Amino acid sequence: MIRKLQVNDREKLVSIIESTNNFSDEEKKIAMELIDDALGNPNHEYYNVFVYEENSTIAGYHCTGKRALTDGVYDLYWIVVDQNIQNKGIGKQLLDHAENFVKENRGRWILAETSSKDSYDATRNFYMRNNYSIVSQIKDFYKVNDNLIVFGKYIRT
Repeated sequence: MIRKLQVNDREKLVSIIESTNNFSDEEKKIAMELIDDALGNPNHEYYNVFVYEENSTIAGYHCTGKRALTDGVYDLYWIVVDQNIQNKGIGKQLLDHAENFVKENRGRWILAETSSKDSYDATRNFYMRNNYSIVSQIKDFYKVNDNLIVFGKYIRT
């Protein structure tokens, strides 16, 4: 089941984020800031967090929101699955939910930014398998030899 974030979900999400080896300490901090923003304002236009729960256990989440100054572009800020239960289709279900959230809110585009580092190969492959295309790249964006890659998918409403 995928549902809206609740206050008592925070501790488990902290655990999932902290155990994700692919995230830097700074990325983990930002992920938690967005969760806290969503908890502080449940009707937040920019940070909508939904959790994947099965058998009363939270296995992952996505944070999706409207991009400022647009009338139909949404960012997929985070999609995270507990590393102990990956490769079971949970990420795909979360991605489908994010896309449906965009459709329900009359969005046209969903964008996901990621890194060019080798450790993000699985992430980039995940987007490609799910019919996302690279819509932009910026060389040396995060740091030298770490490019920003923006994946996008046009969502027909």
